[in-house]
Amino acid sequence: MLLIVQNDPQVPVGAYGDHLEELGVSFLIVRPFMGEELPPAEAVTAVLVLGGAMGIHDEALHPFLVAVKSFIRGALAAGVPYLGICLGGQLLADVLGGVVTSGSSGEKGTLSVTLTPAGCDDPLFAGIPASFITFQWHNDTFAIPAGGTLLASSSACKNQAFRVGERAWGLQFHPEVTAEIIAAWAQWNEETAPRGERFVAEFTASEPSSRETSRRLLLNFLRAASLV
Repeated sequence: MLLIVQNDPQVPVGAYGDHLEELGVSFLIVRPFMGEELPPAEAVTAVLVLGGAMGIHDEALHPFLVAVKSFIRGALAAGVPYLGICLGGQLLADVLGGVVTSGSSGEKGTLSVTLTPAGCDDPLFAGIPASFITFQWHNDTFAIPAGGTLLASSSACKNQAFRVGERAWGLQFHPEVTAEIIAAWAQWNEETAPRGERFVAEFTASEPSSRETSRRLLLNFLRAASLV
C-alpha cells in the first residue's frame, strides 16, 4: 500500500491522484492535521509526503508535525521507499540532520530545474530530460543531509532534489500541482494574489511537458517501490 501524508488542507495530492488511479495503484491518504493517526511505518509499502504552507520548525502552531517527523524516522529505519515534496522534502532533510532555512532561496512560478550528473543517473529521474520545467512554491530551502546526494538544482535554489540511501528522495519543486491548485495558492497572500492569473497561464502553457515529467517521476518512484 502507498501511504500519502497530507499536511495541509490546501495542498492535496493533485494530479498524482489521477496518475495513481490510471496506473491502478491503490493508496491511502492520511491527514494528521485533522487528527488522523499515521499507521506503523513498517505496515506500508511506500510513502509520499506532501507539502504545506507551514515550515518544519512550526511545531508549536502545528503539533502534528511531531508525529509526522517520528513517522518519517520510522519509515527510514524500516527501509520504506520515501518521496517528499516541498515540505515533505524539507522534513526528510530535517530528520536526517540537514538544516532547513526559512526565507531563503524562495521561488514561485513555472521554472526550470536542471539535473546534476548524479541526477541524470538516478532512477527517480530516468527518462526525464536533464533540464525540465516544473512548478515552484516555497520560501524555505533544505541543506543536503550528511550522506545525501544532490540530484537537481535551479538558478535561484541550489538544492532542488536529493536522495539518501537507495530509495528515499526529497524534492523542493511541486510535480503534483494542477492549475486549480495554483490558482488557490496565489490567493494565500496579497503579494501573490495579483499574479494569480499569470501563474496559472504560465503553468498551463507548459503543462503538456511538465505533466509528462511529473507522471514519469511518479512512475519511477512506484517502480523503485515495486508498486508497478
